[in-house]
Amino acid sequence: MNIPENLKYTKDHEWLKLEGDTATIGITDFAQGELGDIVFVEIETEGETLAQGDVFGTIEAVKTVSDLFIPIAGEVVEVNSKIEDTPEVVNKDPYGEGWLIKVKVSNASDVDSLLDATAYKTHVNA
Repeated sequence: MNIPENLKYTKDHEWLKLEGDTATIGITDFAQGELGDIVFVEIETEGETLAQGDVFGTIEAVKTVSDLFIPIAGEVVEVNSKIEDTPEVVNKDPYGEGWLIKVKVSNASDVDSLLDATAYKTHVNA
């Protein structure tokens, strides 16, 4: 299981990479492995401002549909267009080409409430 040290994580298995006032968000390698083959990702919140913990979309695998929770408050400024036509890229490269959204961060201190890689490893192994 791949858990990059340079990212922040939620207990709901989203990851976040902060660059200036923009955060890139996706699901973790653990999450995509648990879901199995991803067949559809629905994100209709582009342009919306969401609170930390709000649902920003859903991800559908062969056997289940799961909500996606935004790890920080902000405006969804971009949705990864690749996942619309090839949702399986989330399985193949969850931390790279399989990112889900980019968010203009409202409150950078929200990041302080997220897990670092060590804490996330402990969480998934609990």
